[in-house]
Amino acid sequence: MSESKEHIKTLIIGSGPAGYTAAIYAARADLKPVIYQGMQPGGQLTITTDVDNYPGYPEGKKGPEMMEDFKAQAERFGTDVRWGMITDIDLSSHPFQAKTDEGKEIEAETVIISTGASAKWLGLESETEYNGAGVSACATCDGFFYKGLNVAVVGGGDTAAEEATYLSNLANKVYLIHRRDELRASKAMQKRVFKKDNIEVVWNHVPKEITGESQGFSKKVTGVRLENTQTGEEKNIDIDGFFVAIGHKPNSDLFKGQLDMDEQGYLITKPDSTKTNIPGVFACGDVQDKTFRQAVTAAGTGSMAAIEAERYLGELEAEK
Repeated sequence: MSESKEHIKTLIIGSGPAGYTAAIYAARADLKPVIYQGMQPGGQLTITTDVDNYPGYPEGKKGPEMMEDFKAQAERFGTDVRWGMITDIDLSSHPFQAKTDEGKEIEAETVIISTGASAKWLGLESETEYNGAGVSACATCDGFFYKGLNVAVVGGGDTAAEEATYLSNLANKVYLIHRRDELRASKAMQKRVFKKDNIEVVWNHVPKEITGESQGFSKKVTGVRLENTQTGEEKNIDIDGFFVAIGHKPNSDLFKGQLDMDEQGYLITKPDSTKTNIPGVFACGDVQDKTFRQAVTAAGTGSMAAIEAERYLGELEAEK
């Protein structure tokens, strides 16, 4: 091992609820975890305003503040939290070899992957402007704030159908906006959508601009301007919330060709486990969960990953 190469017991790649929870458990188990926060320190919750569905915060909490709490708790037990990214990793032999964006070389006995997934966005300027102020990519996270109000969901797959159905139980009216004249969602999901009286499918339309109001630092969505994909005609719909449901992309490119993943790129873990196909490498949070994608489930799998990493190291020690 070269003098410049750092040897660590547990390398955690990516922060957020999964990474920080893994760090808390790993640190308490004396695995001396080092966590590289990645491109978005704190994960997707840092672009979420109010989080009301995480246990232990009876008054709710701002997403960025919650992630600061997670980070502080991980550091309290001795986690080494670092800025930066892991840009290269070789999992073909043990210990595993990694490099950071600054060229630092690391040798790790265990690796916990918590790189998350990124919501796919439409690419509208107004989408960015009102993100967290009426624009969301998670109905189960933010739907409660639109109880009795009018909302729009854009998309045509299972995700969009599921989000629209979920929101229909809370909102007064749900507009499901789709660029084509038929949904891509499964027949079962379509049936659920069409059974709901307060869901109106807006066929053959695409969003062109999300409109809203700004007062000082306060912003809110008031409507969306749509374009007919067949005629080019435009129309406006009055809404209070705009949900983008065109899918997520797991942040797993770093592990292509090394770890098993599905056709969408989600890392495959063994049943009831965070173990990947390579012993000593574990995956937790949204990078391996395309079903729930919640902070609380991500945190749960983070604890699992750290417990399994501890057991793996214990077994290695016992074999010596």
